[in-house]
Amino acid sequence: YLTRTFNRSARYLYHVVNEVEERGLPLELALLPFVESAYNPFAYSHGRASGLWQFIPGTAKIYGMHQDWWYDGRRDVLASTEGALNYLSYLNEVFDGNWLHALASYNSGSGRVSSAIKKNQRRNKPTDFWSLNLPKETRAYVPKLLALAKIVQSPEAYNIEFPMIENTPYFEKVDIGGQLDLAQAAKLADVDISEIYQLNPGFNQWASSPLGPHHLLVPVEKADLFKENLTSLPPEKRLNWHRYTVKSGDSLIKIAKKFNTTPMLIKDVNHLKSNTIRTRQKLLIPIASKSTQFYDLSETNRLQKKQDDIQARKNTSKIDYRVKKGDTIWDLSRKHKVGIRELARWNGLAPGDPIYPGQKLVIWSKQAETLATPQLNIPAYQKREMIQKVGYYVRKGDSLAKIANKFSVSIKDLIAWNKLDAKKYLKPGQKLTIYVDITNS
Repeated sequence: YLTRTFNRSARYLYHVVNEVEERGLPLELALLPFVESAYNPFAYSHGRASGLWQFIPGTAKIYGMHQDWWYDGRRDVLASTEGALNYLSYLNEVFDGNWLHALASYNSGSGRVSSAIKKNQRRNKPTDFWSLNLPKETRAYVPKLLALAKIVQSPEAYNIEFPMIENTPYFEKVDIGGQLDLAQAAKLADVDISEIYQLNPGFNQWASSPLGPHHLLVPVEKADLFKENLTSLPPEKRLNWHRYTVKSGDSLIKIAKKFNTTPMLIKDVNHLKSNTIRTRQKLLIPIASKSTQFYDLSETNRLQKKQDDIQARKNTSKIDYRVKKGDTIWDLSRKHKVGIRELARWNGLAPGDPIYPGQKLVIWSKQAETLATPQLNIPAYQKREMIQKVGYYVRKGDSLAKIANKFSVSIKDLIAWNKLDAKKYLKPGQKLTIYVDITNS
């Protein structure tokens, strides 16, 4: 686990450490994303928290991370790191320099920690972190960070060998001056498109956001090449354009959905003063230069991959469901006899996320099979996994299903990789070989 997460952190750790050091903060804070997200910028929790530092929407907005269809600042490496360190510094001031109280507050909220402190004060009890009555998750959260810090300080004492991470910048920030197709960016930098998404995980779609930020992170060794190629790129080549003739029944929303863009962008590029359009009117529509499948780590393709990897349970049928007005996750979970958290997880949501009319959901329903529509198991994304071979020792209580779920692989693959007999039980201490896709959140 430590090997996987530290390898994953290699893109970001130098930047985070540098930011922590520049502020004169405890260096252990650079390890906090290991506890929060396992240094996975695409991580999304049941509590609606996203990114390396697991910001919820409200707190993210307070600290300058806006979120829209094109962009989610909670996943932006630069914006989220700045926001997290600002927030942690603020919490440290609130609790008079007590970092354990500040960290507990980062996890469960300053109000809850303050209440626990006041409660102990009224009862003449100690108010240190270890004496407070806090949620179970928070009581484990702070010790996790402290334990990880101890291991990093003295790995040989715990028989741990960490992967080498160079103490040099992994990426460089390059101003791009406006919206840019991410496939075009990958070509200009001579890197794979997945590298662009891994360094710029805040961008949800096939291009950077028209509203900014107007910069990209690129591998430091490719920065000069990228800047040189970008300078020589004609402005009209930054995005592909389609000349569209408005048809009867069209609306800006309908056209935007057809071309995987937004009504606001169509309005802006065509200098429209309102949402009104007329039949036979000519519109310029920005479109992706490659097929949807090429943008493998876009929000749509990450969700599709997650849905394709779901292991169907017995007596369930897969349904592609279009949300209707008045639908809620709770109502749908009851109707199809599945858990709310399950239904949310299948669709890349948190249980508290709103759903909208027209939104497409995947439901593995326990209702009668007649509710289901026939499905062709054709992935809508292009496989671009970053595979790593992992050795895993079976623990007491492990099963094939539990291990498969832990590493986001299929039971069938586990059996094939290790030449197992599916009818026999696993034994504690038994070594398994697992091929893990480290981009899979």
